[in-house]
Amino acid sequence: MVDVTEKPSTVRTARARARVRTSPETLALIQSEGVAKGNPLETARIAGILAAKNTAGLIPLCHPLGLTHVDVRCDLTPHGIELEATATAEGKTGVEMEALAAVTIAALTIYDMCKAVDREMSITDVRLVEKSGGRSGHYRRSE
Repeated sequence: MVDVTEKPSTVRTARARARVRTSPETLALIQSEGVAKGNPLETARIAGILAAKNTAGLIPLCHPLGLTHVDVRCDLTPHGIELEATATAEGKTGVEMEALAAVTIAALTIYDMCKAVDREMSITDVRLVEKSGGRSGHYRRSE
């Protein structure tokens, strides 16, 4: 791991997004709460939060962080689901990987819960959209 001993602690926040593209039929099934395994959006939200909390155990060389906040949103769109995760911590290293892990695992959870009815789903556009705190300052992706 990178030595962050001498770095100052700051409040760090990161936001990441991903998309799950589905068929219109799958989207209708999600909206009507007809997915056999249960509510994929709520399950994905919880899975994303758990992924953020466990990022250091999933990605080698990531520092374990004491997250102070994690939020995962799943919004239905005409073509599928837009996911957004925000992670915050006060520490010596950023939380980008936690936000990215959260949206990725949330997307995989939606896929798992809906795969019986839609094998054509795709997970796309996993990306960091914003981060703040630390030496490099504020970053915002131009979308």
